[in-house]
Amino acid sequence: MKCAVHSEVDATGFCRNCGKPLCPACTREVSGMLYCESCLASLIAQPQQPPAGSPSPGLAATLGMIPGLGAVYNGQYMKALIHVLAFAAFVGFLSGEHADSLKAAMGCLLAAFIVYMMIDAHRVAKLRLGGQATPDISGAPGAKAIGPFILIGLGFIFLLENFGLLNLDRLIDVWWPLILIGAGALLAWRHVGTTR
Repeated sequence: MKCAVHSEVDATGFCRNCGKPLCPACTREVSGMLYCESCLASLIAQPQQPPAGSPSPGLAATLGMIPGLGAVYNGQYMKALIHVLAFAAFVGFLSGEHADSLKAAMGCLLAAFIVYMMIDAHRVAKLRLGGQATPDISGAPGAKAIGPFILIGLGFIFLLENFGLLNLDRLIDVWWPLILIGAGALLAWRHVGTTR
C-alpha cells in the first residue's frame, strides 16, 4: 500500500484518526500513536475520543478463542483461513487412531495454538488502535510469511503417514525428547546470537 500523500512511497503506518496510509515522512507520532499532519492539527485544536468502530483488543482476544474469528475481526482474512485449516488439521489428527502419547502431544499443541490465536488477535488489534501497520501472516511487519510453510510441512508429514512411509507414533515415542532438545538448542543459539 502506498502513502496517501506521496504515491510513490510505501506506507508504514496509518493515521489513527482518519485511517489514511502514511509514509515515514508524513507520520506524526504522539505517545506511540500515529497521526497525519491535518488530523494532528485538528486534535490539538479540539481533542477527540477515538473514532467509532475502533478495534477493541479485549474483544479481539475473546474472538481469538474461535479459530479464525479474531483474525477476521482484525481484517486478516488469509490468516483467518490458515487458522481454520490448522485447527481442522489438529482436530482431524486427534480423531484418528494414534498412540496416546502422540494424541497427548497434539492436544497440548492444540491448546497452545488456541492461546496463540488469542494473543495474536489482541496484539494486532492494539496495533490497529494505535494506527500502526499490522503484521503479515508470520507475525512481524515485513517478515517473510512462515505460516503457509508450517501448514505445508504438517500436511506433508501427515501425507507420508497416510502412505505408510512414516510412523508418527514411533517418531513421537522415540524421537520426541531429541526434538525438544533440538528446539531448545535452536532457541538458545538464536538468543545468544541476538545478545551479541
